Amino acid sequence: MLEILFICLGVLVLGYFLIYNSLVGKKNDVEKAFASIDTLLKKRYDLIPNLVATVKQYAEHESSTLEEITALRAKAISGNVSSEEAVNLNNQLTQSLGGLMVAVEAYPDLKANENFLQLQRSLNETEEQISASRRAFNAAVTDYNNAVEMVPSNMVAQMMNYQRKTLFEIPEAERKNVDVGELFDK
Repeated sequence: MLEILFICLGVLVLGYFLIYNSLVGKKNDVEKAFASIDTLLKKRYDLIPNLVATVKQYAEHESSTLEEITALRAKAISGNVSSEEAVNLNNQLTQSLGGLMVAVEAYPDLKANENFLQLQRSLNETEEQISASRRAFNAAVTDYNNAVEMVPSNMVAQMMNYQRKTLFEIPEAERKNVDVGELFDK
């Protein structure tokens, strides 16, 4: 009888440690995925001053957009933002950069400038890499959130004080269909 009790206790302890290690691994996967996004965002932040300077030479009318992009970049690289704030800032920055690229269509000389074209290619490549990293991050967060909420790992997660993490989501403005006719009217 005592042997059965020790076996049951051993199975419970083993199960606890397996769940604990799994949760720690999932949390670390989320942090690794966010660090990957952070690295790509740093690359984007490094490209932005060059893009802004190039566009400024041609597009004086876009100064408010350029100032907004510069301010968002400065806030994002300040180091005083949580991961939640970083998600929101980068969603705003993505939206502003998209608006800038649409506004650039009004400047034929700028569109033909080799420096601008190279910056645009670099920025587009970086945006694609960020998009892929966001997908990996969201997959890691979903896996982590499932573990934090599902039985029996949710009990261990509560003991470890693990909370749900926030997914990178597309801002509502970017979910709307693009009105191509409106873009050509600008």
